[in-house]
Formats: sequence, structure tokens, C-alpha cells
Amino acid sequence: MRIATFNINNIMRRLPNLLDWLNASEPDVVCLQELKCSERDFPASPIKEAGYSAVWCGEKTWNGVAILARHREPVLTSTTLPGDPADKQARYIEAAVEGILVCCLYLPNGNPQPGPKFDYKLAWFRRLEEHARTLLEAKIPVVLCGDFNVAPTPIDIYPTTSWDNDALIHPKSRAAFVRLVDQGWTDALRQMHPNERIYTFWHYMRQRWERDAGLRLDHLLLSPPLALRLEDAGVDRSVRGLENASDHAPVWVKLRRATKQRSRQKATDATPATKASPEFAQSINLKTAVDRREAAGFCGFARSGCIRLARAAAAPGAGGH
Repeated sequence: MRIATFNINNIMRRLPNLLDWLNASEPDVVCLQELKCSERDFPASPIKEAGYSAVWCGEKTWNGVAILARHREPVLTSTTLPGDPADKQARYIEAAVEGILVCCLYLPNGNPQPGPKFDYKLAWFRRLEEHARTLLEAKIPVVLCGDFNVAPTPIDIYPTTSWDNDALIHPKSRAAFVRLVDQGWTDALRQMHPNERIYTFWHYMRQRWERDAGLRLDHLLLSPPLALRLEDAGVDRSVRGLENASDHAPVWVKLRRATKQRSRQKATDATPATKASPEFAQSINLKTAVDRREAAGFCGFARSGCIRLARAAAAPGAGGH
């Protein structure tokens, strides 16, 4: 199973690029950021013709996130990050796909700093940390992916001092990312390429693409049950070099598909999270589930952080349809 994240930087302007990449790469799940289009203007029809169903949260001119699923229907569970009902920016969306909770996010840039935009970024990060902790406690297969607007370490940015005062590499931004990962998430790209300079974003200015002056801002973080299934991860760099390209390139992970035999084998020596997740994944397996009341229950869990529901679904004999 292949899951990708791609900051498309204006989906209407880059739609031909997106469709070409979908056709060439055929990812199973795609998380998009910076749609920069309203709800009604989202190009659902051409995306559907390409073989993908979608859920999205649009915002005219700025932001906007979407989750696409190939030959299957993503079941929407949330369009807001918990913790601030007054925050109306379209930066977060969740959907259940193939027994996995896919969380697509577009974290605030935070510039200029210091100032209210940087304060908003750090506050958003704190909300994400809290929600991510709740998801880990539920012991379910989850991927947190998107444009985090953080280059976590010095090897995640080309050698330079020109970004030293930027919010993307500010010590507080980096510390927030470290706290998030240290909860128990696996940074998939860094796990597969621990010592390489790998970039996912190249600014349009100053020939940064041509000079390979990039930053790694786009990440896929896997919960423990998914980390066990990690096979590969990479960046489709060539997409950035095409005409009319986004300033980001798609980032992807390849996961082994969950099987009952593998789940039983892993359960012997696995952590409690791993033991619980296969049954819960089966209970929300959208490939076979037709009872949308089940999806609604999962939706309720995702919004309320109700661990009890997740544990009940993961209990023996609580298999799905």
C-alpha cells in the first residue's frame, strides 16, 4: 500500500500536473495541501475520472486540504483539529481508508517571527501534539502526513545561513516536531534514509531548484502498528522539475498490507498497540465495510478522543463486516 503527501500549491493551477503524477505513480492514498480553492471549486470530477474518490476542506485563496483514495471511498471523520473551535482555517482533515486513519495536515508557516503568526504556529503544534497523543493511546493504525512547515534537523536544509531567522527552522519549531515524534511516531522518510540530505521543497526564488537548495518540510509519521509495515519511503523529485510545478514534490511511503496471519505472528511479541490494532483495523476496513454506522462510530471516536470506543472495537470478537 502506497500513501503519499503532496503540497500542490493551488490545485486548479496544477491540476494537469497532479493528474499526470496520479496516472504515473498510482498511489493508493494521497494527502494534498494548499488547495487554494473553495469547497465548491474543488475539481472532484476530473479526479474521479482518474480513479480517485476524495474528501476535502477548502478555503478560497489560502490553505485547503484533501484526501484522495484510489478505487475506494475515504470515510470522512473530521475536518478540524481539536482544541480551538474558533480556528476556521482549512488546515486539517481525517478519513478512514483501508483500516487506516489518514490525517492530512497543513501546519502554519509561522513567518514572520516573532509575532502573532509564529504564536499561532506554536499553538497549532500544541493542539496537534495533544490530538496525536490521543490517537496513539487508542492503539490504532494512523498516519500523520502533510506539510509540517518544519525542517527538523540541519541535514533537512541545504547548507546556508540565509534561513537562520525563519520560522521553518526556529528552535521552537524544531523542538515541537521532536516532542511530537518522541510520543512514539516513526518519521518514515528519515527511518529509511537516516543520514541522507533529502529535500521535499525548493523555493521558486534564486534558482533554488536548479541549485538543489531545498528543505525537508513534508513528513509522514507512522503510529507503531503502521511502522511495523514500513517497506520503503521516498520523494518523487522529478515532479518538482516539470513545467508549472508546485514548489513541493510528492513524498510517499510503501506499507505491507495487513494480513490476519501477519497480525497473529506479530501479536506474540508486539507492544499492546500492535496487539490491538489489527482487530480494530478490521472493524473499520472500508474495503469490505458497507455499514456506515460503523464509520460514524469511528468518526465519533476521532472527534471526541474516546479511547473507550477504540478499545471496545479492538476487543476479541469485535470484528467488522
